[in-house]
Amino acid sequence: MPDFSLENNAKGKGYTRICGVDEAGRGPLAGPVCAAAVILPETVDLPGLDDSKKLTEQKREQLYDKIKEQAVAYCIAFGTLQEIESLNILQATFLAMNRAIDGLSVPADYALIDGNLLPKGLTIPGEPAVKGDARSMSIAAASILAKVTRDRLLCTYETQYPGYGFSAHKGYGTKAHVEAIRRLGPCEVHRLSFLKKIL
Repeated sequence: MPDFSLENNAKGKGYTRICGVDEAGRGPLAGPVCAAAVILPETVDLPGLDDSKKLTEQKREQLYDKIKEQAVAYCIAFGTLQEIESLNILQATFLAMNRAIDGLSVPADYALIDGNLLPKGLTIPGEPAVKGDARSMSIAAASILAKVTRDRLLCTYETQYPGYGFSAHKGYGTKAHVEAIRRLGPCEVHRLSFLKKIL
């Protein structure tokens, strides 16, 4: 289960406002990539907080509101479909992460970034944390905000682009989604650069 060990290590170096950062939506065939940055208080009360991938949709939804209520600050941002296509998914993810960090209402002075890379253009000191969403409370909280926000957005595509089943697969490359793309062709929210093998 995640704890505050990584945050406390950063505080030992003299930092006081540590944000956890994570993304959702690097792998799907459609929609933007979403990132969140979260600064949590030490007194946070979030039972069951964990890597968003390990939680049920219902549990993520419950924690989503509690994280927003208890966070010192949080920000959710996107890398757009156009940025994914023109730059690549990694650079669009870095843009989203930097936007989330820079958009915090209480500025962070250190960032814990899920993964093995620091975003290019990071404006504060930070460190990458492999499997950080399973190790850090702040990163786990960010993973839930990013995941729920993106899932909710993809569900709105269900009525805008009927027939693709967005509310079920959230843009991921499931068998049903791939079959729908082959049957209907891609729509305007699909990442064409991700569809070369399918098409």
